[in-house]
Amino acid sequence: MSQPAHTDAFQSNANGTVKSPGALEHGDDEGAPIVIRKQGNFAVGGRVVSTPGTYDPSTQGPQGQTHHGDHAQVTYQIPADARALPLVFLHGSGQSSKTWGSTPDGREGFQNIFLRRGFPVYVLEQPRRGNAGKSTVSSTISAAPDEQRLFDNFRIGVWPNYFPGGQFPRDPASLEQYFRQMTPDTGPYDAEVIASAISALFDRIGPGVLITHSQGGGPGWLTAIKNRNVRAIVSYEPGSGFVFPVGEVPPPMPAATAALEAAGVPDAEFDRLTQIPISIVYGDNIARAPVADKGPDHWRVRLSMARLWADALNRRGGDATVLHLPELGIHGNTHFPFSDLNNLEIANLLSTFLREKGLD
Repeated sequence: MSQPAHTDAFQSNANGTVKSPGALEHGDDEGAPIVIRKQGNFAVGGRVVSTPGTYDPSTQGPQGQTHHGDHAQVTYQIPADARALPLVFLHGSGQSSKTWGSTPDGREGFQNIFLRRGFPVYVLEQPRRGNAGKSTVSSTISAAPDEQRLFDNFRIGVWPNYFPGGQFPRDPASLEQYFRQMTPDTGPYDAEVIASAISALFDRIGPGVLITHSQGGGPGWLTAIKNRNVRAIVSYEPGSGFVFPVGEVPPPMPAATAALEAAGVPDAEFDRLTQIPISIVYGDNIARAPVADKGPDHWRVRLSMARLWADALNRRGGDATVLHLPELGIHGNTHFPFSDLNNLEIANLLSTFLREKGLD
């Protein structure tokens, strides 16, 4: 099958200039075959609720019937000559496992990039979302239009304008794909439910590295507290769920959207997070001071909270780093740096982290 032009190693941006998304690592050639030793999918975690009584097949009434829900759905691929530690990918708010697959303009996402680099990959649908939509708690799904808000809040630009120099592709087809990858919750968001399901996955597969995005950040911290098989966390733009030791919780941080609040946990739980390396990554176009535009301001307080959180971990002997990509000379990234035009450059940062921490 011929490859579309946008899979080339070099990309053209909106003004026609050509730029490299970062040096390719061995095996990153999208045109090369990927040799898979094993692949599949399964559900993990969750619970079962039932109606009292005895099921009667002649009436098929509710009595005695069961309802399985609140599990995660997992798709996995293990390449030939795989590295020892798998990567487990958890999406963020309004997203599904699609987050880690093909980019809006059709290039390979982190799922394939790291498969090519020899890692077993496990891609999650969190409980009550996407293919794991069977919830044990009822909810109403809204069909209210909200996509321009998501364009703004995820820092593609300020609708209808893209940020200058942004790494999101500007063709209409890519924006169409971006909007269509959004998916609603089918039950109330519950970080503990999500963390319990992910912990069950680590019980099943053993040690691995957890890669989270946005709203997935909070359940990621909780999973590492629960399960020692989480050997490291890389979190892209965590948006909520920061936990501090009781007595060290910072005050709420006001923003143009809503104030960001952290939670307190016992010292023993917080200290579990000091025992693994943690890397937090934020992109570009985040406000440095309060502004009226809600997208940049929303992430201003989250970057500030992440820095406070990393400092709290490191004071207790932890190994936490916050990477703000513009400070590294990497510009234009949205809330989705792993699928932006320069996602190979972002992947190389992850590969460097894994190598430096002895996880590859």
